[in-house]
Amino acid sequence: MTHLQTISEYRCFDGKLGFYSHTSATCNSEMRFAVYQPPQAAHKPVPVLYFLSGLTCTEENFMVKAGAQHYAAEHGLMLVAPDTSPRNTGIPGEDDAWDFGTGAGFYVDATAQPWRSHYQMYSYIVQELPAVIADNFSIQADKQGIFGHSMGGHGALVCAIRNPQQYKSVSAFAPIVAPMNCPWGKKAFSGYLGNNQDNWRAYDASELIKQLGYHSPILIDQGTADKFLTEQLKPEVFEQACTSVNQPLNLRYQAGYDHSYYFITSFIEDHIRHHAIALN
Repeated sequence: MTHLQTISEYRCFDGKLGFYSHTSATCNSEMRFAVYQPPQAAHKPVPVLYFLSGLTCTEENFMVKAGAQHYAAEHGLMLVAPDTSPRNTGIPGEDDAWDFGTGAGFYVDATAQPWRSHYQMYSYIVQELPAVIADNFSIQADKQGIFGHSMGGHGALVCAIRNPQQYKSVSAFAPIVAPMNCPWGKKAFSGYLGNNQDNWRAYDASELIKQLGYHSPILIDQGTADKFLTEQLKPEVFEQACTSVNQPLNLRYQAGYDHSYYFITSFIEDHIRHHAIALN
């Protein structure tokens, strides 16, 4: 069993919100994550829903700002929010930019030096972290869903599309859906994966959905006042890809909403319900 270091725990909606760290073999570093255990988990194993956060975020942002615990308690879902990258690895330059390195792991397995020694976020999210959660918390391991915001929306879509048996449901807030064709994605992919764009396709949701499809409807909320909408997010690219393979997609444009957690908290109830229907 993986040894967890408890950072802090709090009672919340009759459940427990905790922040933890552990030594990650995958990322070769100390990794942190947050878990909300709904009250039902005290009596029986419950489904688990992973949330992947965006650029510059930590394991705290979602749990502090999204207002999700109330709905997770109502539906009996455990929430898990990992950090967005390894930290303090000693890699030169890891703290030089806000959109690459620390806080910007992009949920890929880096193949380029020097990042490959620590930045294995895809394998961490899909393999190591679920094993740690199963070892230490009362979950139904066969009932997992995943969602995320921005860079984390990208990560959630990629993880779900590539691992449809593992994830019964997926949704996203303002996701980066065509990273091969936006500045954030190009910077991250060239740095972590090298310049061969064939290797980038494995982490581009719009490319993956055309190849693999997904077994369930995908929910995406996107604010129309999001300053990153046209240059970085490009939801229309993913919509076209889904249409081309008859993939059910519920893409909702929310008038006047931006890229912030005020947007997320406004629609979090719908997303928790989307996953609860699939997981319960």
